[in-house]
Amino acid sequence: MRNPAVPPRARALGFAPGIFAPGPLNAITDVAGVRVGQVTVMEGEATRTGVTAILPHAGNPFAERVPAGLFAMNGYGKMAGVTQLQELGELETPILLTNTLAVGRAVEALVDWTLAQPGNEAVRSVNAVVGETNDGRLNDIRARGVTHQHMLDALAAATDGPVAEGCVGAGTGTMAFGWKGGIGTSSRLLPPALGGWIVGALVQANYGGALVMDGLPVGRLLKKYYLAEHAAEQADADGSVMVVVATDAPLSDRNLQRLARRAMGGIARTGAAFSDGSGDYALAFATHPGVRRGAGRDGFADWPNDRMSPLFVAVAEAVEEAVLNALCQAVPVESRLGGRRVVGRALPLDQVAALARAAGREVPPLA
Repeated sequence: MRNPAVPPRARALGFAPGIFAPGPLNAITDVAGVRVGQVTVMEGEATRTGVTAILPHAGNPFAERVPAGLFAMNGYGKMAGVTQLQELGELETPILLTNTLAVGRAVEALVDWTLAQPGNEAVRSVNAVVGETNDGRLNDIRARGVTHQHMLDALAAATDGPVAEGCVGAGTGTMAFGWKGGIGTSSRLLPPALGGWIVGALVQANYGGALVMDGLPVGRLLKKYYLAEHAAEQADADGSVMVVVATDAPLSDRNLQRLARRAMGGIARTGAAFSDGSGDYALAFATHPGVRRGAGRDGFADWPNDRMSPLFVAVAEAVEEAVLNALCQAVPVESRLGGRRVVGRALPLDQVAALARAAGREVPPLA
């Protein structure tokens, strides 16, 4: 029986987007070797932030690089390491997600972490990859609450297994569609006839629009959405979203860029506005041994173009569900900014369940 003190994931409410089944954990860590570490920083009246680390495998990512592709739907962001990633099509560090004003410290931490890895004694250049969203609506972002040590702690805490969601790590202070956002994850497993590959996604949800949950227009039904001039609570569209996609399929950086582009299909399905002030990024990497790059590795394997379409479907489904998980798992977060009380209210799951039942969906009891 579910613990009523812990919010359910989207699937427990009957929201299961798409046609493919999830992996065993329904998380990015279903991709073998991928690890996630998180540090949540909630201090005093106004520090509500954190860091999320994604490691592509258990080895040295600088010596054993994975191919990667990046897509920016709207480039209003401060993501670090982008140009070299696009030029070479590979990751040489883990990925850190944090808040906008902590990107510099994240870069420093990744450089220190990389230089300290055994075998990297002669390394003189590091392309640290850092993604961010602005959590300043709930977090006193100018106080610079995320430290260098927090970054290193998140890297050290990285593990496989279940991934904490909602108000944790880089999602601690984020908002989405007018409600509390956060970290969410999901995965999809292709059947053997389509390759048997796994696609996993992790999102840092901090964007807006008119929330849609597996086709149900929740934002409009609850009268809380961007451009709802006559609604009781109009939701903001600005913010940002970071999407990290991992797969064990043998993809080149070119096809990973294509996969990252399709990840935005999942964000679109949730009702995103893709506003002028939203940085919407997707980064995809492949862990298959046949495409890794480094000493003694050619990295020439590549899944055929004409067999990519099932992976495109899978990534959109996983990203969509990851966002729904971020919203469903989030809890209210209170802060005090500029002398006033600010509350990031959680998505009202009881109301969402009632809307789903009214639409003829089977929704299990919440408690």
